[in-house]
Amino acid sequence: MASPSVLVRAAHYYPKNTHKIIGGHCTGRGMQYPLKWLANTFDNKRLAAFRECLSFTALFGPATIQWRLTIQTDGALLTLVVTPNNKLTMERENLMRYEAPTTTKQAATLLAQEPGVACILAGGTDLLVKMKMDMVEPDLVVDIKRIPAMQAISASAAGAKIGAAVSGATLNSHKALKKSWPGVVEAVNLIGSDQVQGRCTMVGNLCNASPAADSVPAMIAAGAKAIIVGKDKRRTVAVEKIVTGPGQTSLAKDEVIESITLPKRPAKSGDAYLRFTPRTEMDIAVVSAGVNLTLERGVIKTARVVLGAVAPTAVLVPAAAKAIVGSKLDEAALEKLAAACAAACNPIDDKRGTIEYRTKVAGVLAVRTAKIAFQRAGGSL
Repeated sequence: MASPSVLVRAAHYYPKNTHKIIGGHCTGRGMQYPLKWLANTFDNKRLAAFRECLSFTALFGPATIQWRLTIQTDGALLTLVVTPNNKLTMERENLMRYEAPTTTKQAATLLAQEPGVACILAGGTDLLVKMKMDMVEPDLVVDIKRIPAMQAISASAAGAKIGAAVSGATLNSHKALKKSWPGVVEAVNLIGSDQVQGRCTMVGNLCNASPAADSVPAMIAAGAKAIIVGKDKRRTVAVEKIVTGPGQTSLAKDEVIESITLPKRPAKSGDAYLRFTPRTEMDIAVVSAGVNLTLERGVIKTARVVLGAVAPTAVLVPAAAKAIVGSKLDEAALEKLAAACAAACNPIDDKRGTIEYRTKVAGVLAVRTAKIAFQRAGGSL
């Protein structure tokens, strides 16, 4: 028969200062009964423990009982099991560890030292959903919201710096940033609902690496750069070099993006972002476009055109920019812009849109976005 004394003796091998008994139960005839005494130390409650065990043995019959004891250790749950034939086995389940560093260097060091799966928690609007769907089971979660540099928005002669943990709602309430880079702010504000906006971040949207991410085309069009911190070094990388494929980035295991920098807005310039979705709100882009341009005497001097959701990553389209540079967005220039965008597409067929549909919409959306950016720069159509 399964003897509870085997369980008691096994539990004594685990020191109380590093191991905590968090529960147990016995199973018999298809039913489970919790053992209340397991929440206490064996030393003080041993007699009561055996009395309770004996009562369950009498109830179920000695040949049908299985005893289970769960012990929490540093980094794991150990479950000791005594089967009806009195055999002792152990099951181990690793515990997720949560850390909230106060510097970016500490965060990078934690990531470097974790041998298992490590995930960064900013707003959690992607990570928590993936965890709930069992798409990811992190051994370590590093919360970056207590790092001051991650929560700040600052301006300098070089431009603006936005911390990786700054939420979409905070970004939308920053008047100077909305005035300088309205397209970037608009793109971030399209991520999720009002509730999600209170948590989501543009860096989280970037590192989630979805081909349809809203903030990414706008950031690339703006010439944004990511400040990346590793355990031993810092580096600055153009945003278009971060995402390498769906769900994949160029970041090393020990690297975390600390902030995004946007260049100082030149005079007579403007940016814009548009997306096409089946619904007006709370949807994923079928196609998106970001455009940033600068005028000189009413003529486009420089431009950057970026498409989203039409390839594995956001696509910077130099040919589309070339099509409108030197023009005032006349019909001929807009036709060349649409054609260049269509040629740059490499979309998939799915329930949200066919390859042909996405390719056609990309050109149309780029034209509309370019017109908005042109007018924001002071141009007249």
